[in-house]
Amino acid sequence: MADDQVRRIGPGPSGGASTRLARHRQRRRRRTIVSLSALTGLVVLVSYLNLTADPAPPAEDRALPPGAPTVAGRPTGLPGEVTETGVASPGLRPRQRTPSPAPSVTPTSPPAANPQPPVPMLTVTEAEVPATVDLTTLGSRDWVHWGLRGPETEIRKRGGSLEIRDEGGRGARGSIDTNPESFRWRDGTPVGSVGGAMSGVYTCGVGNGFRLAVVGNGELRTVHVFAGVWMARGRLDVRLSTGGPTRTLRLEDPHTSHTAQWVVRFRVPRDEKLLISWVVEQAFNSGCGNVGLQAVALR
Repeated sequence: MADDQVRRIGPGPSGGASTRLARHRQRRRRRTIVSLSALTGLVVLVSYLNLTADPAPPAEDRALPPGAPTVAGRPTGLPGEVTETGVASPGLRPRQRTPSPAPSVTPTSPPAANPQPPVPMLTVTEAEVPATVDLTTLGSRDWVHWGLRGPETEIRKRGGSLEIRDEGGRGARGSIDTNPESFRWRDGTPVGSVGGAMSGVYTCGVGNGFRLAVVGNGELRTVHVFAGVWMARGRLDVRLSTGGPTRTLRLEDPHTSHTAQWVVRFRVPRDEKLLISWVVEQAFNSGCGNVGLQAVALR
């Protein structure tokens, strides 16, 4: 009994060999499985790295540094394409860009033509002389009065435009202080103010008289001329330096003195003039038929 138990339990020569062979096969299978698992993991890792890494550009497409020789086999002189980074890639056609629209040109108006010079104008009318003439009010631009302190005395508007000019005339001048009307002013020079001057100047003899001028500036102007006669007929000629017809008026009194106011409206270009001539046309007194001049005002 004991011998039989020992014989079954104790390993025999054939039972031990089988066990070792089985164990050897198991170890081989484990090594094979481990190797396959490692290889699979390596393949997966390499695939992952290849997917995430940027592929390196081909050698022939890599940019060469400035001045480097051309790689053998690459065509040269071909047009390049301007990339977004501004580097031209040889061998590619230029990118077709939409042309920029031509700048719009705003039409400009032609330069204005030179302004036309003012059209000359001249009118003359006769009016009564007020009992007192206020030269300060009437001559807002300029005024002149003659004869206050002798035949050579001339009083002008202080700060006036100086557009009224006494250009002389034929015959000697005398002064009087018996005019029927008086003149006053508050802005004169060299006499600042006068309340009522009845003075003026005169000249005797046919053809003698006064010549005056008023300078224009292209605007419409009004001139007041205060003059008279004593036993004579005087002739007033008014014209423009630009030409045109002459306006002629006459004032006559064969027995005594007579005064008048002539209102002249005129327009001439700048620096042109209104020209006034006031002369004895006929004398009714062989001694001294004359024409007189008291004042001129401009506004």
